[in-house]
Amino acid sequence: MQKKKSKILDIAIIGILVIALLLIRMFEKELFYDPFLDFFHSDTKNKMAPEFNTFKLFLGLLYRYFMNSIFTVLIVYFLFKDISIVKLTSFLLSLFFIILIVIFFSLLHFSKSPDYLFVFYVRRFLIQPLFLILFVPAFFYQKSVNKQ
Repeated sequence: MQKKKSKILDIAIIGILVIALLLIRMFEKELFYDPFLDFFHSDTKNKMAPEFNTFKLFLGLLYRYFMNSIFTVLIVYFLFKDISIVKLTSFLLSLFFIILIVIFFSLLHFSKSPDYLFVFYVRRFLIQPLFLILFVPAFFYQKSVNKQ
């Protein structure tokens, strides 16, 4: 009975964390500096990238990625209750942030005509909790393989 109550509580907490991720998305314009939000909602074929403050954009992306990462790590914890998976998730999220942010700003600053589709997808990994969608099935698969 206690185990069942614990499972229900874990599911409720995961639900709250998912709602928190949705709220980040809903209030993205109010919470984060990102001039690319409107830019990528329109046709970008013949448009120039919007003017932006590199430092403010970096901080905005870092803040958003950090918030998404915290909720991702907490969801992974409440799903698996395994500290080694939580540590791996934290490490991978940190590593991917460094790689993606370098690629993102390199494309914007060092490319004379960046491929905006590529910039869009790199940015998408920075601002959306896509790694949660990738990690959870991978960890469930790994867990099922280890049981066999």
